[in-house]
Amino acid sequence: MTGFGEGSSANDRLAVSVEVRSVNNRHLKITTRCPDAYLTLESEVEKIVRRSITRGTVTVHVRIDRLAGQSPYALDVDAVSHYWTQLRQVADKLHVAPPADLSPLLALPGVVSEDSSRTLTPEDGKLVHDALETALATLGEFRVREGKAMRDELEQQCLTIQNLTEGIRDRAPQIVDAYRTKLLERVNELLRSSNMDITDADIVREVSLFADRCDITEELTRLHCHIDQFRGTLDSEASMGRRLEFLCQELFREINTIGSKANDVEIAHTVVDVKASIEKIREIVQNVE
Repeated sequence: MTGFGEGSSANDRLAVSVEVRSVNNRHLKITTRCPDAYLTLESEVEKIVRRSITRGTVTVHVRIDRLAGQSPYALDVDAVSHYWTQLRQVADKLHVAPPADLSPLLALPGVVSEDSSRTLTPEDGKLVHDALETALATLGEFRVREGKAMRDELEQQCLTIQNLTEGIRDRAPQIVDAYRTKLLERVNELLRSSNMDITDADIVREVSLFADRCDITEELTRLHCHIDQFRGTLDSEASMGRRLEFLCQELFREINTIGSKANDVEIAHTVVDVKASIEKIREIVQNVE
């Protein structure tokens, strides 16, 4: 499920802003972006996100600004001294004058770093926590609105499947009647052109065997049971995306069996329509939390 949320908090030292974005994914993947000095926040951020979200690709962007002219950067004096000593040694060896100031050294690795003495305090962590909770709450509102639209579409597809399968249920008894009529026509045609003796019992037995082979009563019953379970799950407050996926698989299994057993062109066409609705449900359900 997609969505966007943002939150902010501040004290007399720091201003924290958090943005949370989510896009569809069958699994949960969390990416956290924050200043290097606050990388220890990543595990806590992920823990908080997992309490609110169970599926989707979630990107959390944490921005931390220092107030009152405080600088998050510091010079590493030891590193500067080490570089300067080496630079003078190289200058002496090459018989050239060393640089007149230290500014060229500022671009070297390790000279300028974020102040490790002010990386993270409990107060800082609470600011990030509060901003993140606010952003997740806003994101949740987006996802609730999207979820309602998805639920309406799933309900509509369930109704479509129910109506189509009711048509299959009405058509099923006619299959046996049509087979009996066709069988009698073939038998009569055969009897007119041969001396074979076929009894009524033979015809009844053959029709009975056919009726047993193409009986789809159990499959229709199970399919409607799965539809009822699916609808009931839509009203659940808990995360039910995995359960809905499983019910989709069961729906497809039952309708596939119906298509194989029914041995009827009209039912076969209806089965194709039911499969199309189930596929629409499956595409939506993959993004349901």
